[in-house]
Amino acid sequence: MDVTGLPSGTVYPALRRLQQLELIKSNWEGERTAFAEQRPPRKYYRLTREGKGTLAKALERYALFEQLVTAEKSKRR
Repeated sequence: MDVTGLPSGTVYPALRRLQQLELIKSNWEGERTAFAEQRPPRKYYRLTREGKGTLAKALERYALFEQLVTAEKSKRR
């Protein structure tokens, strides 16, 4: 949660929803690795092909939104 600054109660439900939508997949690391490092196993997430496409579309929409907000701010000055 250090990267996002969001609590685990926000992050993990969001990851579950993304997985249910098949936008991400997850897998557990090997127990040997975790045991060797004396910690619980980590769960790794990766984008699916559909997830990558959805992300690309979202980034396009965000860029457009950012342009519109910037233009509106410029008008108000």
